[in-house]
Amino acid sequence: MTIKQFNRIVEIRTKVISMGTFLSGSIYAAVITGTWSWNRFIVMLFAVLFVDMGTTGFNSYFDYISGTDKAELNFERDKVLVHEGVDPRLALYISLALFTSAGVLGLLLAWWTSFWLVVVGGICMIVGFLYTGGPLPISRTPFGELFAGGFLGTVLFGISYYVQALSIDVQRSILVSLPHLILIGMILTVNNTCDRKADTIAGRRTLSIVLSKESNHLLMRFMVIISFFLPILYAIFNLVPLATIPCMIVAFIPAWRTYRQMKIRGFSLETKGPSMASVSRIFLMYCSAFFLAMLGSLVM
Repeated sequence: MTIKQFNRIVEIRTKVISMGTFLSGSIYAAVITGTWSWNRFIVMLFAVLFVDMGTTGFNSYFDYISGTDKAELNFERDKVLVHEGVDPRLALYISLALFTSAGVLGLLLAWWTSFWLVVVGGICMIVGFLYTGGPLPISRTPFGELFAGGFLGTVLFGISYYVQALSIDVQRSILVSLPHLILIGMILTVNNTCDRKADTIAGRRTLSIVLSKESNHLLMRFMVIISFFLPILYAIFNLVPLATIPCMIVAFIPAWRTYRQMKIRGFSLETKGPSMASVSRIFLMYCSAFFLAMLGSLVM
């Protein structure tokens, strides 16, 4: 197995999603509480990265052995288990090693903060495994968007906040993290809408299959609009700095244009690569606007 194949098994390019939430939660804690620890930040960064990579490795393994990823229905060259004949057991071993490494880093963070972090982190890892593993994988149900957005968005945002602040306002964290939850859910919606044909053959019942084609388009349109509107509302009610308002307005313009181009292109197995790149850019536009608003507040 080459480094390139390793990166494709764990889909290293998609880690910007977990990193975006992690950075958002961390800098938000700095803005609200005025606290910062580089040691906790760096250890948390690698723990999050390893869990995300391990989860994706499990996805690659279980999607292959379950027959969800098939050469005749998959046009993604990054699926090296399918197109390059890489032994699927390597994906399993890689994921187990990454989860073990994340567990060690999690224990160190818990030593510095609270051992309740072990419980929360353990639940996140279990959900990551069960997303495509176990007798009833979450990814085969209509609840994939909720679990992916909930854990990669709200839960990760809250943990990142707590690790920096050593305390947490649960209600505030949940509210401010909602756009992350929604946009991560949108990323999965785009993915599943493109995979609709293959997932139907594989017996999946994802949300994109349960909903009609038009309903999926309406859902995605709503997700883009509400994600950039909510922070403006939060700024009005003093949950985030006022600098968030112009940042979100400026970021929404290219984000909406990107969504429109994605819709015109269509959602299919053939367009999955460009569609996933587009929806990931929308998420990055949001996170960049959020980060700049928080950073601006710290500087001022």
